[in-house]
Amino acid sequence: MSLPEPARRDTRLDPYIDAYAERTHGLTVSAVRALFAVANRPEVVSLAGGMPNIQDLPREALAAAVDRLINERGTQAMQYGSGQGEPFMRDKIVEVMAEEQIQAHADDIVVTCGSQQALDLVTRVFCDPGDVVLAEAPSYVGALGTFRAYQCEIVHVAMDEHGIEPEALRNALVTLKAAGKRVKFLYTIPNFQNPTGVTQTLERRHAIIAIAQEFGLLIIEDNPYGLLTLEAEPMPALRSMDADNVVYLGSFSKIFAPGFRVGWVLAPHAVREKLVLTQEAATLCPPVFSQYAIAAYLDQFDWRAQIDVFRDMYRERRDAMMAGLDDHMLEGTTWTRPNGGFFVWVTLPEGLDSQAMLPRAVTARVAFTPGTAFYADGLGSRNMRLSFCFPPPDRIYEGTRRLGEVLKQEQEMYRTFGLGASSPRHLDLSTGPAPDIS
Repeated sequence: MSLPEPARRDTRLDPYIDAYAERTHGLTVSAVRALFAVANRPEVVSLAGGMPNIQDLPREALAAAVDRLINERGTQAMQYGSGQGEPFMRDKIVEVMAEEQIQAHADDIVVTCGSQQALDLVTRVFCDPGDVVLAEAPSYVGALGTFRAYQCEIVHVAMDEHGIEPEALRNALVTLKAAGKRVKFLYTIPNFQNPTGVTQTLERRHAIIAIAQEFGLLIIEDNPYGLLTLEAEPMPALRSMDADNVVYLGSFSKIFAPGFRVGWVLAPHAVREKLVLTQEAATLCPPVFSQYAIAAYLDQFDWRAQIDVFRDMYRERRDAMMAGLDDHMLEGTTWTRPNGGFFVWVTLPEGLDSQAMLPRAVTARVAFTPGTAFYADGLGSRNMRLSFCFPPPDRIYEGTRRLGEVLKQEQEMYRTFGLGASSPRHLDLSTGPAPDIS
């Protein structure tokens, strides 16, 4: 005789827990988010976020331009618009992309609410639950969150100081095909990658395109930083090398201002149609006033010269971080030396755990982003991402001094308590910034 099932006694504060879609179970809150609220205090040097510095924008002149826009075209700018984005905005985007050798037609562009929404729309269009997305190891945390939200399986592909390793990409595709997995696309940030700061070489770009064509693999090229090069001319985009198999994501957040929330997707014609329908279902239309404002900026200001101003400003900050790391880092620590973008990727000596030390770093008034945030498989404990885009150079240098002191204290604690090196495999650019997946 079996006993009756006991009545459920668990107390749940959310009465809708049984009503949510299955995919919401993949939505998680970062364990370090609460610490970042503390990290934003003025006494803390935050090297954690990727917020662009827009102090050098001509704000008075921009205010006058927006005032004219409201007075002269306000009834249009504050009205509903096209789900694909306004034609004049798409024409301007074509002009911007030409800086990276992309030849495009405005009809194949879909304007989005930042490139984050572009990534969401692309994933929604292509991915069913259980589909595989290939991503660099490590990869942009916002992309990993999007892929998880659509219940994708994320498979990392090794990279080194030159970008994605072609043989690692080929091996992953062969292995996944043999296992009967459906690979929907490769997600890559080829320029000044977030989080490593690494840029794919021209040779690697051609190799990746060739492998993608061989396997019928779609490439999603996310390129928010491409024009923020600090040492040379912008690299040709992957999209400029293959218009049929590359979906390109762009944004004005880094080359103008993020508050307008305007990004875009450049896609093959058939994909464009699906994206427009998905955009209309999500938002009806991207923000119209923002499109008018950005188009006015591109029309009335020398935006190329403004990007040069940004480059000079970020170069000074990058150099301050390089000097600070050279002067203050613990022996055995290594880091990337980016030639553009916002980020530096640090690899700690064996045994140190960046996530475990974050609370103590914030107590020491410096913040960073732990490397584990950029992996889907829990790796990266010996890594951290440092951002040089927002604090002024003297604060960046001071932040690296504080960080160096924290690292020394951590190492001394490990030695005192006899803790061995037990961290998982990690990214180290001296041997290749990804776990050994062979």
